[in-house]
Amino acid sequence: MESAQAPIFSVNGTEIAPEAIAAEAQNHPSDNPDEAWSEAARALAIKTLLLEEADRLSIEAPLIDDAQGRTLAPDDARIEALLEQEVTTPDADEETCRRYYDQHIDQFSSPDLVEASHILFAAPKDDQKRYAKAELSAIDTITELKDHPERFAALAETLSACPSAKQAGNLGQIGPGQTVEEFETFLFNLEPNQICPVPVKTRFGVHVVKAGRKISGETLPFEAMQTKIADYLEESSWRRAVAQYMKILVGKADILGFDIEGSEGLLVQ
Repeated sequence: MESAQAPIFSVNGTEIAPEAIAAEAQNHPSDNPDEAWSEAARALAIKTLLLEEADRLSIEAPLIDDAQGRTLAPDDARIEALLEQEVTTPDADEETCRRYYDQHIDQFSSPDLVEASHILFAAPKDDQKRYAKAELSAIDTITELKDHPERFAALAETLSACPSAKQAGNLGQIGPGQTVEEFETFLFNLEPNQICPVPVKTRFGVHVVKAGRKISGETLPFEAMQTKIADYLEESSWRRAVAQYMKILVGKADILGFDIEGSEGLLVQ
């Protein structure tokens, strides 16, 4: 009985051994072995295609270091030289950078901050008895603070189950996304020095929340961000250009055993 013939993987007649794909798969960790194999196969196919193009154009390259200061392997250095020669993109001028800045101004604004304090009555949400008891304790504390708001620090030190109790309940400056959503929803809608009139329920327990000073966010000036914007735009432009270059090479190649259409991004990740 004849054994099944192993599948052939090749790029323009250059065969890629399954053993090489298996070794490359170690560089593409995945919970799915088939996915790791496929990613490795595509990566080797693309590398083979690029090295063949470097051969065709008689491109050689001295050993160079990557962005982390590591010396590139000879094949990787040749690919780097090939792309430098064949892929060109324009520099991002001031007008282009300014337009991006104006269209994405939110990216260059620091968020509003609120100084926050709280008293935490800790309880797991799935323990209804403990959570109800924590809520009643928070309600009693809020009632007391309505008449004696100056007692907040002392009550935090004696009642709060949070390490911030040692700082009179002070959590410091809080910005969007730094705490759980329920806590932020109430905190950011309080006036400075206002104590939330209702208990705030989160997965950590029930909180008595007090807002402190509010610090308005600031927009960073264009001049301070121009270099970073230019770097980002030029990097994005280069990635698109490399993907387009790879698409052209893939379209002209004779590839067996691989499906690398749409995989050009592997090269620039």
